[in-house]
Amino acid sequence: MGSVANLWRHPIKGVGREELKSVKLENGRCMPMDRNWAVAHENSKVNFQNPEWASCLNFVRAASNYELMAISSFLNDESGQITLKHPKLNDLTVDPDLDSDKLVNWLIKICNPNRSLPLKVFKANRGITDTSAETISIHSNSTLEDLSKNMNKPLDQRRFRGNIWLNGETAWSEFDWIGKIMRIGTAEIEIIEPIERCMATTVDPETAVSNADTLNTLNKVYGHQNFGVFGIVSKSGYINIGDKAELI
Repeated sequence: MGSVANLWRHPIKGVGREELKSVKLENGRCMPMDRNWAVAHENSKVNFQNPEWASCLNFVRAASNYELMAISSFLNDESGQITLKHPKLNDLTVDPDLDSDKLVNWLIKICNPNRSLPLKVFKANRGITDTSAETISIHSNSTLEDLSKNMNKPLDQRRFRGNIWLNGETAWSEFDWIGKIMRIGTAEIEIIEPIERCMATTVDPETAVSNADTLNTLNKVYGHQNFGVFGIVSKSGYINIGDKAELI
């Protein structure tokens, strides 16, 4: 099969991304510090006094705030501080646990004024993934190349905000992995379902402009709106760039 090409985490849900060289996965948990925080908007229904996982509709997200797609991040695991960069703003370094107002005020400058605005940083007792389970998202660069070919446009993998990207797989073969166990490095992941895509994937992560009709192409060419798969870690282990991926 293939091998690991890229690893990404997204410490603040919908706000920035960071490329990694290695990661330690734990049984039943999402990627460490992935979606560790989210930014609840002014119409959010989350319970700040008893914080539990909530759906993405409660948080500021790129599907309705395209400028968020242009944010990159760097999390200092020792200090807990995260540095955010956006081409239209000054860099911001904050501790999301302590500097909610600073982060919110920074984001408001680039958020869509016609949608629910950022209100407060939210943190649960687990990663705030797009699924009720703590999932890892896995993608194939071959699939990305095939979609790009059908759109006559090169697509950046950052559009899809995935965790693990593999080289060497057959395009679209990831849907054949569902219900199976994949070993990557020394970790094992049970593949559970495809990922249905939203408007955020239409947005260029460099310019924050919606310039690729990914959803229409997926539906018309492939008959679905899926790209990539979700999995749940079934065996703890380490994953490094270049590690082999195989079904077991």
